[in-house]
Amino acid sequence: MGAAVRHRSIIHLDMDAFYPAVEVRDHPELKGKSVIVGGGRERGVVSSASYEARKCGVHSAQPMATAMRLCPHGIFLPVRMSRYKEVSRQVFAIFHCFTPLVEPLSIDEAFLDVTGVERLAGQPQEIALKIKRRVIEETGLTVSAGVAPSKFVAKIASDMDKPDGLTVVAPDRVREFLDPLPVTNMWGVGKATQQVLARLGIRTFQGLRQMPVELLEKALGKHGAAMHRLAMGIDERPVEPEREAKSIGHEETFARDILDLEEARKEILSLAGRVARRMRREMVKGATVSLKVKYSDFRQISRASRLDVPTDDSSGIYAAACRLLKKTDVGKRPVRLLGISLSRLTYPENGTQLSLFGPDSASLKQKELNTALDSICDKFGEKSIRPATLISKT
Repeated sequence: MGAAVRHRSIIHLDMDAFYPAVEVRDHPELKGKSVIVGGGRERGVVSSASYEARKCGVHSAQPMATAMRLCPHGIFLPVRMSRYKEVSRQVFAIFHCFTPLVEPLSIDEAFLDVTGVERLAGQPQEIALKIKRRVIEETGLTVSAGVAPSKFVAKIASDMDKPDGLTVVAPDRVREFLDPLPVTNMWGVGKATQQVLARLGIRTFQGLRQMPVELLEKALGKHGAAMHRLAMGIDERPVEPEREAKSIGHEETFARDILDLEEARKEILSLAGRVARRMRREMVKGATVSLKVKYSDFRQISRASRLDVPTDDSSGIYAAACRLLKKTDVGKRPVRLLGISLSRLTYPENGTQLSLFGPDSASLKQKELNTALDSICDKFGEKSIRPATLISKT
């Protein structure tokens, strides 16, 4: 007889309404109220909402103005990211007590691979229960958990019984668990994909699983084949504990729509400077510059450009972003948000390709200038020294 198949044991942990929950913990008088955390009331968007607020139809990424209309009695609070990161570190320290294989997805959720740690910590379900208990004892917050043989199924499971839930999917019951679920539960299934699937008569995981993969590939390309595998519960991606940042960026939502192209360029210059300083603090350089634009009607686009040489210099970032600006409707349509990010990051420890003749004098002078500027900004603040075109900015 052959050896028994050994399945992985993956736990997906997702903090419940994390930002509002931290606010309620810090301010107990908010308990039971509709707490909504996000940007400014006029132009901002909702970052997170308590379950009480969600009952009114409030959800993340929703305009704050809409949230105020749906939930006029809500408690609207600004984002306190430094505080949320502090609590997040406490939570992740608990996760690491059970396994070194912790893959953070965001500030408030992670995958854990607990395969083979049964002798030390118990069965996967027991481990999830222990983590949930420790989180609430040490932080006063609740976390929902999904336990399954793959990342895909564990993530879906963690969302089945929120808040403070625990859903366990045994390896031999994966299809039984997935089959009745709507295809909207699958990652990457937006409105366009839903319409394609609907034309094929597919509305559930079972329908997706039973559809010939050739038809899915014809309708959706490689994405169709990948969806077919997921519908069968097949997901072989490992938990990756060491995840370097994939991109670094900044964006800004404006108090009033930007109509003028020159004003947009000034905002991009400001963003480029902020991104460049952060790149230098993180000691990385980026090879791809991306420009994000959100128009007043909330339609959002992004444009990207690959650089010949990775950079952490604001002038290079600004020049690339301005070239991308020409591929947008900025200056023709009202703009409510602009953002710049750099990806394809190069870390010093990974090594970089050096010029055959070494750095030129201009590059060395620019590096020295950036170091001096960073020192001034660190000591006196971001607005202490800026390009002359930004002096009039408030």
